[in-house]
Amino acid sequence: MSNPIGDPGHGHSPAAWTAVIIMLVAFTLGTLFFWLDIPALVWASVGLLVVGAIVGLAMKKAGYGADGAKSNPKAH
Repeated sequence: MSNPIGDPGHGHSPAAWTAVIIMLVAFTLGTLFFWLDIPALVWASVGLLVVGAIVGLAMKKAGYGADGAKSNPKAH
């Protein structure tokens, strides 16, 4: 479903929301573990950040991205 105005959707898709939530959790945990001085878990949080990006891209390719076949855009 293409938008006639050319608006890319600004990330209003299941893929974008899922990726952002995973990455926000990773950033929050990374900050907490940095503050608690637990380097191994800080690096694990960096890994989770990368996982969030990969999940977002995989969901986009599966059709859950903006203008994806499985995405259900809502009218404003």
